[in-house]
Amino acid sequence: MKLLAFTDIHGSYEKTESIIRHEASFDGIIIAGDLTTIGSAAEAEQALHRFQSFGKPLFVVSGNMDPPELDEVFDRMGLLVSGKGAMLGDVGIFGVSGSPVTPMKTPYEISEEEIRKRAEKGWREVENALVKIFVPHAPPHGTTVDKIFIGKHVGSVALREFVEKYQPDVLVCGHIHEARGKDLIGKTLIVNCGPAGKGYYAVIEVGKEVKVELKG
Repeated sequence: MKLLAFTDIHGSYEKTESIIRHEASFDGIIIAGDLTTIGSAAEAEQALHRFQSFGKPLFVVSGNMDPPELDEVFDRMGLLVSGKGAMLGDVGIFGVSGSPVTPMKTPYEISEEEIRKRAEKGWREVENALVKIFVPHAPPHGTTVDKIFIGKHVGSVALREFVEKYQPDVLVCGHIHEARGKDLIGKTLIVNCGPAGKGYYAVIEVGKEVKVELKG
């Protein structure tokens, strides 16, 4: 199974479509938040219809720059995995919309307790899956993928604790544009895809092993 993972699209829909066309053969698309930059419900829905035209399942969470009401759009379209799980074959996908509270007061920020609650709720729906992919917008705290340009770790403590306890196979995140890369927490592979607007994305291959390649 091959999944394409994008985050921090921020309205770069044509760029993302061109990547999807280039990959050609895949089984699903993960969007780990910030589809828009304070975009409207109509904009978000139209963008996702464009991605649905490729005929593969989508799994979506909102980011901190997506208005919280976009979760309702994604849920109505049957694509939302924040606080819930979805199955694609033997793969369970679940996630968390929004980010921890920031000094910038962006549109979709939630408490660490709410992050923990959504993560555990989604986990319960996929915990029996052979492979589990966790999709929070924000990265877990204290990794190479949550460091801002001045070197400070700004990821979620609740996400870190969740991953240490439950050990999903892969965690796909974004949020910190400059922290694109991979890290490990126990056996969990942490992947910050980097901003899709710059042509960055990740390819997740699920076979006898789970492999992730950063591309772009």
